[in-house]
This record gives sequence, C-alpha cells and structure tokens, in this order.
Amino acid sequence: MTPTAFMPPLGRAPHAPSWYAATAGALPSHAPLKGARRADVCVIGGGYTGLSAALTLAKAGYDVVVLEANKVGWGASGRNGGQIHTGQRRDPDWLAGRLGEPAARRLLALADEAWHFQRALIRDHAMEVDLADGLIHGIHKPRWVEDARREADHLTTKWGLGPIRFLDKAETAEKLGTEVYHAGTLDPKSGHLHPLKFALGIARAAAAAGATIFEDSRALSVRHGAKVEVTTPDGVVTADTLVLAGNGYLGGLDPETDARVMPLNNFILATAPLPEDLIPGNEAASDTRFVVYYWRQTPDRRLLFGGGETFTPKFPKDIRRFVTRHMTAIYPRLKAVPIDYGWGGTLGLTVNRLPYVRRPKPNVWVAAGYSGQGVMLAPFAGHILAEAIRGQTERFDAFADIPCPPFPGGTLMRWPTLVAAMSWFALRDRI
Repeated sequence: MTPTAFMPPLGRAPHAPSWYAATAGALPSHAPLKGARRADVCVIGGGYTGLSAALTLAKAGYDVVVLEANKVGWGASGRNGGQIHTGQRRDPDWLAGRLGEPAARRLLALADEAWHFQRALIRDHAMEVDLADGLIHGIHKPRWVEDARREADHLTTKWGLGPIRFLDKAETAEKLGTEVYHAGTLDPKSGHLHPLKFALGIARAAAAAGATIFEDSRALSVRHGAKVEVTTPDGVVTADTLVLAGNGYLGGLDPETDARVMPLNNFILATAPLPEDLIPGNEAASDTRFVVYYWRQTPDRRLLFGGGETFTPKFPKDIRRFVTRHMTAIYPRLKAVPIDYGWGGTLGLTVNRLPYVRRPKPNVWVAAGYSGQGVMLAPFAGHILAEAIRGQTERFDAFADIPCPPFPGGTLMRWPTLVAAMSWFALRDRI
C-alpha cells in the first residue's frame, strides 16, 4: 500500500489544533496494539461509523477490536462542522427521479431513523455534546428566492421533512446577523453539536460494552481468506469479520472503496469570543453555494465558520487566513476579530453524494462517503453494518441497493476530474 497525502502519519499524531480538541475535556488514551490478537470482528477506523458498529456488536456479545491509526475521533468525526442535516444529501425529487419514489421514501425514512438513533445515543449514554436544534439555509442568489419558497412548502407537504419554514430577507438577516442573503429556510429538526465530544462519547459507550479500542495502530495491510488478518506496525489481528470504517482515510486498503469514495479536504476556523450573539436563536447555518459555507456559534460565543475550496490534497499553509476571507464575505464587521483556531480535515465524497454501503467480500463490510452528511448518518451506518453482520440486513440492503459508480478515470485520474468539476461549480457560485 502506497501512502498518499490523505493518509495520517503512522500513529501518535495529536488531534488537530481545533476548538473542539481544546474544549472536549480530558481526552482518553487507549494503548496501541502489541502482538497478536484474535477477535470476532475487527473494525478499522475509530470514528462515528466504526465506534457505533463496535458498540452495537459488543452489546450483542461479540468480541470486537477497533484499530484507530491515531486517536479516537482524530479524523473527520472530530474535525467537522458539527452540523446535523435531516434527510439525505440529495433532495427527495432527485432521489425519486433516479431511484423511484418508493426507494426515495425508504431512504428518507432511514434518515429519520438516523436522527432518532443519534438522539437515543446521546440520551442513553448521557453525552454532553452541546446539542442545539435548528438550521438556517441562506439563499445567496436573488433569482433562487421564489424557488426556495416553493421548495420549503414542497419538502414539507409532499415529503414530510421539517416542517421547513421560508424566511424572507429581513427575517433571514435578523436570524443570521448578516444582510448578504436574499432569503432563507429554517429546518427545526436539523441542528448542531460538538463533534469530538460526540465521537468520544460513542467510544466510551463501546468500551463500556466490552469493545477493545487500540489507538496509534494504523492498519497497514489486510489479508483476506476464511478469516481476515490485519497487520499494524506492532501487531496483527485475526478476525472472522472485518468492518472498514475509515471513510476518507482508508487509503489503499480496499480498491473497490477507493474507486468510489474520494477524499476531500475542508477547513474551519473559530474566532475569539465575540461581544454579541450573531445568531440569537443558536441555529446552525449554511447556504446555497455548491462549495458551501457553513457556520454556527459556540457556547462560549465564538463564530465557528467553514468554507472555501482547495484543488490539491495538501492543506493551505495558513488555514486561518484562507478561511477568514470567506467568513468576512458573510460578516465584513469581523475583519478585525482575532482568529484563535484554524484546522482542516478530510471527508469522503461519492459521485452521487449518497453513502457507499457495501459487502465487498463475504466477511468484509464497509460504510463510507457521507459527503458532508456524516454527523447524522455515519453513526447509524455503523449500527446498520452491525445489524447486517448479525443477520438483519433490511436496512443494509436499502443502502446497498443505491447505485454508486466509481469516479471517472480510476484512482489515478479521479482527482483531476474532480478538480475540473469543482472549479466549474466554484465559478458558478460567484456568478
């Protein structure tokens, strides 16, 4: 396996220098794998998907080992914008047009189950994750305002989402503290949370249920057969079943997943505490750009803002400056505000923006490619994989039936293809 720019260092890398890591409280420490270990199930990846799968399987009595290359929640699960979006990444009409209305409604029902599953995880395990309700979607082009008004009603009345409420320009400005948007919509069931606290909470629950978590234990290779054998720098796990839950960080462990899940970087900053509440209702916010802006307030009254595109696997040299120019396009009055944190992370993207959930080999299961919807969908996807391993495949089959084509050009040419597409959409956002 050849290392790529998306692969983390060989263990012992600290968490990203984020506001999340600074406010997550005491960070747990799990020893690295040393020597040989036998297990019923080996999970590669200590993020939402892998930890949730481990929790469900351990509660059912399976001997589960989780291998995390660095620290629990080190990847996208502990770095993302913390936004909870209802529904699927694609709108219901798109789903119905390509998969049929019954399949679209089934996927929306599963997304609703994912919402309830997340709430139950937080409640049942007493997680303190700064959960808040509501998400405002800003309309950044005036010609899209009437479409947004009709869409809010359509999503509510036909598809049962929300109820999603249309906001005129004045109400949008009042709720977001900026006048750059021409209108907006409000989804009361969406919201936001502290993503790293959420990942650590699932890890604590999984460990309490009996799962064994090894940190600083990157999977270097996988040998398939009647059993799977996963090699790390200092050990090896032999298991009956393998769960691949590395999302954008799998990097060569499974060619089928590599062909369909593209690693993509995103970047976030957190300001110094502000003297005012920019978002008085404490909703999350995003907008209609294809290369989307997303933001929210933190409990200590910072603005946490994500946005901007890069067309290289490398991070910008100065993430704070890179994101600041996007933030100040929305909030010009924040130009002089100090930026206390800036960090990046890697998510997994699919061609159709729907999760890649598959069984590539009889004893190998994978869920990845949440395309920005992972805060809500990834824990549920891990639970679904665990259900399927136990023989309950109805939910798994609903996701596995979604076509997920490989990126054009294979692993060598997919990146230039994505660069061309993202460049076009970024230009369209500005027109």
